[in-house]
Amino acid sequence: MTSLLERASEYSPSHLLNKVLRTGNVKVALTLLGPAMRGLVMHSGKQPHSDMQANHQAHFDWTYQRDQPELRKLYEAAKVSQWNATTDLDWSINVDPYDTRFELFPEQMSPLPDIPAYRGLTDREKQTHRHGLVSWMLSQFLHGEQGALFAACQVTEAVQWLDGKLYGSTQVVDEGRHVEVFFRYLDEKLCKLYTVNDNLYTLIDALMTDGRWDLKFLGMQIMIEGLALGAFGTMRQVSREPLLRELLKYVITDEARHVHYGVVSLREYYRTLPPRDLREREDWAFEVAVLMRNRFLAHEFYDEFYGHVMTRKQWDQLIMTSNYMRNFRQTMFRRLVPNLKRINLMSDRMRPHYAALGLLEWENEKAAPDISAQELIRDSDAPIHLN
Repeated sequence: MTSLLERASEYSPSHLLNKVLRTGNVKVALTLLGPAMRGLVMHSGKQPHSDMQANHQAHFDWTYQRDQPELRKLYEAAKVSQWNATTDLDWSINVDPYDTRFELFPEQMSPLPDIPAYRGLTDREKQTHRHGLVSWMLSQFLHGEQGALFAACQVTEAVQWLDGKLYGSTQVVDEGRHVEVFFRYLDEKLCKLYTVNDNLYTLIDALMTDGRWDLKFLGMQIMIEGLALGAFGTMRQVSREPLLRELLKYVITDEARHVHYGVVSLREYYRTLPPRDLREREDWAFEVAVLMRNRFLAHEFYDEFYGHVMTRKQWDQLIMTSNYMRNFRQTMFRRLVPNLKRINLMSDRMRPHYAALGLLEWENEKAAPDISAQELIRDSDAPIHLN
């Protein structure tokens, strides 16, 4: 077994700092350094269990004033939109990852055709690899939802408005239901579960252990949930498996409210922050965006299927230049970038950073408060043309 010292030697201190210091903000780097050490070096997410120290304060309001009408509206919408994962989904549907009539995720949307070793496989072997890839993707959805469940609990404690606490209580229930459905689908239908990706673990660790309530909102409601909303819509759009499509329809409806909640809660608060504090939030959000992009390098899938035929560096280069990564940027960040702009985290100083990642083209798309769950579902019902 590799020792902790051997694993730590994979990165010199300067190398690790470079991984969390792209904007030059030393305070942000120090904030992310501990989570990066635990996630990227110690690989703590590869263990069966993790404990993370909570550092936030629980805020009580004994006056019970309700003065946030937009949050009250979201709370009412959440109450009438609850669903039962056991009875509202048809779990009797047979899911066969090898049945091409009900393709889980099309080959053309994946990086697999760009891999020489994949092109030399039999049709059955190719299907096994596609089964592995979609299992990896859904596993990361599951792990992200567990992070969202715990973060929603913390946010509900820490937020200072009663309307936010009431709405937050519904999100806790929503996230628990999402953990339930993704795990059941992976366990019963795909029979395969991957460990949490190191980059995703690092982000969850960072927002769970930071004591500032707004960074929990920013990390979970805007970053993780915003990217997930794009990912869920894309997967639903391209999948032909009926149970997965129906599952994702319900989840998308919930997630639209969650991201809306994050934008409403942060847009006014960030207008009042001193410039120095706002700059820190801008830099933190960008570092997290890079972590989330790197999450989709699918290293856990690579280790199982391709670690013996190419180096990780070769794999990363292939993925970063593939149509898969281009499609990822188009769909996932399309839902994230407008929300960052709406909450005042897309200043002229930050624009070159996002432009370098090819993400600025979506800054004028609709932000979460301007797009309904019904619109998102309609988008995911629209046919997509695959090359």
